[in-house]
Amino acid sequence: MYAAAETISAERNPTVSSVREAAGVSNADATRYLREWREEKAAAGSRIVATPQAVLEQAARLAGSVWADAVALATEQHAAVEAQWARDSQDKDTELAELVADLDKVTTEHTTETAGLRAELVAATDRAGAAESRATQAEEAAATSNAEISTLTRDLAAAQTRAETLQHAHDALIQRITPENTAQQPRQ
Repeated sequence: MYAAAETISAERNPTVSSVREAAGVSNADATRYLREWREEKAAAGSRIVATPQAVLEQAARLAGSVWADAVALATEQHAAVEAQWARDSQDKDTELAELVADLDKVTTEHTTETAGLRAELVAATDRAGAAESRATQAEEAAATSNAEISTLTRDLAAAQTRAETLQHAHDALIQRITPENTAQQPRQ
């Protein structure tokens, strides 16, 4: 019971309910033990003898020395942490500047390459349009040529037929004009 009150007093002021929960006793037992524990604590405080002045002065000097050492140590640690922070900050700034420079370089390269590709695309589109136009003209010329060839072929066939007909007519006329026997009779 007293152990529970001591444990609780290290963290906060013990109450009846906190002692009862920690010790697992009834409310009445916790109240009685807590009252006894407080009385013992109060009695122990009244039995403390006054500390001699020399001990108090020595304790004050010791506390001052410890405090000065603690301040010096804290100052050193703070300076070391601050120096490390400054180095880290400088490293981060340098790294950030390098990343920004790399990003600018990549962005410039991307922009330049994109502009070049766009120019190539425009030129290729123009060439494709010109080729398509020439192909259309060639197709039209081929269609015209085919039509002319068809016409010429018909005309040639008709001319050949006429020439044959004329040849037959000519041959027939020639045969009529010159009899076969005239060619065999002597001239007189």
